[in-house]
Amino acid sequence: MLPHELHLQQLLQTVPALRYADDMLFEQWQRAAREKLAGLLGMDTFQPCKPWFQAQPAQDMGTYLRTRFSFKSEDGYRVPCYWLQPKAISDSPVPVMICLQGHTTGMHISIGEAKHPGDAEKIEGGRDYALQCVAKGMCALVLEQRGFGACGSTPAGDPDCYRAAMSALLLGRTLLAGRVWDVMRAIDMVQEHFTRAFEGSAEFYCMGDSGGGVATMYIACLEPRVAKAMPVCAVCGFDHSIAAFAHCACNYVPGIRRWFDMGDLAGMIAPRPLMVVAGQKDSIFPIVPTHATFALIRTYYEAAGAPRNCALHVGGEGHMFCREAWDGFLKLGQS
Repeated sequence: MLPHELHLQQLLQTVPALRYADDMLFEQWQRAAREKLAGLLGMDTFQPCKPWFQAQPAQDMGTYLRTRFSFKSEDGYRVPCYWLQPKAISDSPVPVMICLQGHTTGMHISIGEAKHPGDAEKIEGGRDYALQCVAKGMCALVLEQRGFGACGSTPAGDPDCYRAAMSALLLGRTLLAGRVWDVMRAIDMVQEHFTRAFEGSAEFYCMGDSGGGVATMYIACLEPRVAKAMPVCAVCGFDHSIAAFAHCACNYVPGIRRWFDMGDLAGMIAPRPLMVVAGQKDSIFPIVPTHATFALIRTYYEAAGAPRNCALHVGGEGHMFCREAWDGFLKLGQS
């Protein structure tokens, strides 16, 4: 038996040690689970710093305003972002969608700008998330994830996150933790510099595809300000996705399968609304184990007393966003 075959066999025999059981107090389980997850990711290796927020003048894009800004999330690292705000909104709060690209050439795809060969196809395929959000009356927060685009790419624009992911492990942290941390600090920046103009507090949502969908799950687990999440082509049991296929190193968290499977993470999000979007023909997050994972997710939402706050939308294509998921997402969680 080859090592990979051995590991797959061992994974299938492993019951997550922190899986929720009916005899537990759900809120107590959530606190313990979040603490364990934060430790596995290496969140304790991140420290706040003075953000040194910088913003360019807002650009008039016709129906919305677009502002490019950046800030320091930790010493030595700046996060480039865009803020998109529809002109038609009133002074009352509107939702803010955090838009995360997966393994593409960068965040510019979210705002509908093609910079590299193949970008136009991704935009036409539904990855212009920020533009879709403003068309639906939401504000959009777009940021570059570590290892992608301006924050780590090859000269051709391809993601170069492998080295960043592996070197992070030497420090007892994960690249995924850095992505979670950057979003947490980006929310701080938006609350301080953009949504103060609204009366009251704006709700934050989060969405992303593939690697962005993975980040969306972890962000929603650990950031309570995310009121609603929509991970795309990312929610599937570890054994049949990132263990079975050659995925990027940034998807892996050392030791996590001993404690949780992907479906268990949703228990840390419940009862907040969660829309899982999958592709019927997705070859790297297969649909059959995705259905099994969603069945597990539903048990957590039942334990949280909110079974209607989770949903699965399966598109007819492969590893891509399905625009038809919007209607269900926007209605999810409404009484």
